[in-house]
Amino acid sequence: MSRKNRNADEMFDRRMFIAAGVGGVVWATLAARFFQLQFLDAERYQGLAEANHVKLVMAPPERGQILDRFGRPLASQRQAGRISVIPEQMSDPEAVLNRISSLIDLPDARRIRLIEEIRNARRRNSAFLPVIVAQELTFEEFSRMQVHAVEMEGVDVQMASTRSYPRGRDFGHVLGYVARASGEDLDRLTTGLAPEDARTYQEMFRHPDMRTGRQGMERFAEDWLRGRPGRRRVVANAHGRPLWELEQDPKQAAIPGKDLYITIDAELQRVAIDRFEGESGAAVVIDIENGDVLAMVSTPAFDPNGFVNGISGADYALLRDDPRAPLYPRAHGGVYPPGSTFKMVVATAALEAGVIKPEERIRCPGHYRFGNRTWHCWKRPGHGAMNMHDAIKQSCDVYFYEIARRSGVEKIAEVSRKFGFGQSWVLGMTGARGGLVPDPEWKQKARGEPWFEGETLNFGIGQGQLGTTPLQLALMTARIAATGAPIRPRMIGLGPVDEDDAVLDAPLDREIMERMKAGMYGVTSEGGGTAYRSGDLGLGGPRLAGKTGTAQVRRITAAERATGVVRGGDAIARELRDHALFVAYAPADNPKYAISVIVEHGEGGSRTAAPVARDILAAAIRMESGRTPEYARRASTAPEPEAGEPA
Repeated sequence: MSRKNRNADEMFDRRMFIAAGVGGVVWATLAARFFQLQFLDAERYQGLAEANHVKLVMAPPERGQILDRFGRPLASQRQAGRISVIPEQMSDPEAVLNRISSLIDLPDARRIRLIEEIRNARRRNSAFLPVIVAQELTFEEFSRMQVHAVEMEGVDVQMASTRSYPRGRDFGHVLGYVARASGEDLDRLTTGLAPEDARTYQEMFRHPDMRTGRQGMERFAEDWLRGRPGRRRVVANAHGRPLWELEQDPKQAAIPGKDLYITIDAELQRVAIDRFEGESGAAVVIDIENGDVLAMVSTPAFDPNGFVNGISGADYALLRDDPRAPLYPRAHGGVYPPGSTFKMVVATAALEAGVIKPEERIRCPGHYRFGNRTWHCWKRPGHGAMNMHDAIKQSCDVYFYEIARRSGVEKIAEVSRKFGFGQSWVLGMTGARGGLVPDPEWKQKARGEPWFEGETLNFGIGQGQLGTTPLQLALMTARIAATGAPIRPRMIGLGPVDEDDAVLDAPLDREIMERMKAGMYGVTSEGGGTAYRSGDLGLGGPRLAGKTGTAQVRRITAAERATGVVRGGDAIARELRDHALFVAYAPADNPKYAISVIVEHGEGGSRTAAPVARDILAAAIRMESGRTPEYARRASTAPEPEAGEPA
């Protein structure tokens, strides 16, 4: 063999030896790893494999939207970043929370509360339910947590569904708000359910995505809006962290809640709020043809978005202690003396009782003597001889003292209730109040005292114990404008039925109502009318008919009258100034809309409240345009129920 061939063979042998050695090492390593996995670490990996399994997790339903009459969203769902933890999957909750706080802003006080909440969950055997750590994450916080969540036990970072109120304060008192279910909520929501169903709902309401209605439409329509929970099949890793979803069983899918349509026009609501220009007060607009409430304004108001994820004690204290009372639902829960806006009710009572003829004149010298007391007219020199039309037009107090005395308290109270006073018109909201229609029976029960005839005189001009809401005043005006038709207000266009106990079945006398309408037209369109300058709607023709009112919030002493009553300006504290009221309907010759407005401490109804009402009514007429509400279209195109199904 040549030297050259021998060298080649030796090189080949060395390479084979090296390759065999490398191969042997590789195989030995694989064998060792196999031995480790199969024998040394078998128990550990078997546990991990068993933990990597399919789980059924709660799938909360999507809450239905609340929409205005034209389908514009007032309450809906949106996506927001959220961090939650599962207590049973955390061996060291404090360490996990410390790690989270190094990645996002998590205050010490919040971290301490979370540790206690996790401990409580373990004590009450609900450690399998998620606990929310933080919500409304910024994009940077969400991205950072997504990267590091895999390093932490029991941590879940995801985009979650949350309730949103895109119009903010505009509908705070109408819609109310949603919040996490409290123990009291769970008791209320599960009462009467079978034990298994009650457990399911308790689990659902502990889910971090679930909220329940606390006030307003959100609470009234809870069953309609909520939907039914389902289950999702997910593959979870050893730490219980969901890795991916499996194909869902349609029978286990969550059923979303139904949409709720209300009768309010969101754009008209915004116009009305803007028109108050920062004043405190309320306005209610009613469609005279069908009783739809088109605007329900209480201002100032609160933003329901601040309650969805829990409001802090400090923020709630700011709302609670605000002297302008933004939590107070003035439009349907605020009780005020109606002042002179109530005079049409008194005139109706007098005509029904037959104690006066419309043409009879009563002389007004500026005061009215009864017993040993003197009642004063707002016009100190007096109005002279007044018939009913002129008395409404010029709001003569002396005229109404006299016809109230003739009619008697029982008759005025009876007619007041025909107009809807004294009744709580709930309309699907919370906080509604019925006000007070006083009479001798009420006074005896409430105070143990008899009724004095002098109190009837105060009743006759809308003062004294009489208390009304802006909603009731708008309803009164709508009934007058509709020539006595028994209109019922409503605010739910498509949704659960508002089974309100308040009923107006009896029509009012058409001839009497025509006289009331003529008097209200005189207020705004005839010389001497107390709101003559507010009659023109600025629409090139249509006018409004209305009635002014001023409600006292303090007692005026005889000494003050002798020196001249101080009405307002800088001479008197704002909280002691009179409330300004105005009720109206338009167009005057073909009534379509009725309104009531109260401006708290606004002093004069003609000066402060009437221009607000005029501008809102003008906007309502401009916006009309013959549009059909969305809920009416939905109802007309809804499929007929199949045989055997409830209609």
